[in-house]
Amino acid sequence: MPEKFLIIQTAFIGDAILTLPMIQVLKEKFPDAKIDVVAIPSTKEIFLSSPVVNEVFVFFKRTKHKSIFATIKFALNLRKTNYAKIISPHRSFRSSLLVLIAAGKGSIGYKKSALSLIYKIRKDYCSDCHEVARNLLLIDADTSKEKWKIKPELLIRDETKTKIAKILAGFENRKFAAIAPGSVWETKKYPKEYFAEIVKLLSGIGVLSILIGGKEDENLCGEIASLSGIDCLSLSGQLSILESTELLKHCKVLISNDSAPTHMGMIADIPTVTIFCSTVPGFGFFPYNKKSVSVSYDELDCKPCGIHGHKVCPTGTFDCAKKLRPTDVFEKIKLLID
Repeated sequence: MPEKFLIIQTAFIGDAILTLPMIQVLKEKFPDAKIDVVAIPSTKEIFLSSPVVNEVFVFFKRTKHKSIFATIKFALNLRKTNYAKIISPHRSFRSSLLVLIAAGKGSIGYKKSALSLIYKIRKDYCSDCHEVARNLLLIDADTSKEKWKIKPELLIRDETKTKIAKILAGFENRKFAAIAPGSVWETKKYPKEYFAEIVKLLSGIGVLSILIGGKEDENLCGEIASLSGIDCLSLSGQLSILESTELLKHCKVLISNDSAPTHMGMIADIPTVTIFCSTVPGFGFFPYNKKSVSVSYDELDCKPCGIHGHKVCPTGTFDCAKKLRPTDVFEKIKLLID
């Protein structure tokens, strides 16, 4: 019987995407192995579309699996498979609890994970590495000389390609720029007025802006479109992760906050300008494909103010965003488009 591995990744969409290279390398090392994944509902689509993932188990950590009892029951069902290895790039208490109960022959996690002593193999957390490299080090992959720069792979179905083609029908002679203005964290969001200015600047060079995001970003995208006074497409809340990724393949550039769409741009392998407001590229979540760049205003003692950001600026100034002018961002965009 082929060996079976389980990956536990119950973090956000961006984290899920950056786990894919590790899974792809694991499959290369063990081509006959079956690799299963524990994911949350919002990232199920990502792992189901990976060409190397066998099965996805959805962990509803905020609803039906929220209680400790439900978590234990979920983990006991995983244990029945008797995985050769359980690997957890996620460092939370709940992920470690799943490992503790489900692990059979072995488990791998970070030394700085919650309940880290439960892991049979504990790896150092490389704080100055990119997230992809950190994850690869869990499976002893070679990350030297930028070998960690592996493109995340997803299979896009024909019906998804057809849907995007229909949306863009009638714009065959236009150049597109995708703009993703949302984030889970408020201090990661570049100001909507600044994004509106970028929409205008793009229009000035003949580029049509397409605003993307989840349902929660619909109002924000609508406000940006209204503030710009420029015709643009607002598709926020209308596309799945894979549909958004397919859309990006038709764009000349993606402009995104330090958030999940940046990593979707990696899958689409398009030029990306990632705007870092309260966070910094050094945390390891910057785009690394060719022609992509990061832009950040760093002349501040208060930056970075946290690895994830905050609901409100701790100093009340939000200078990390406000001092990064739209014209500065636009100069980066023009270089990529040209």
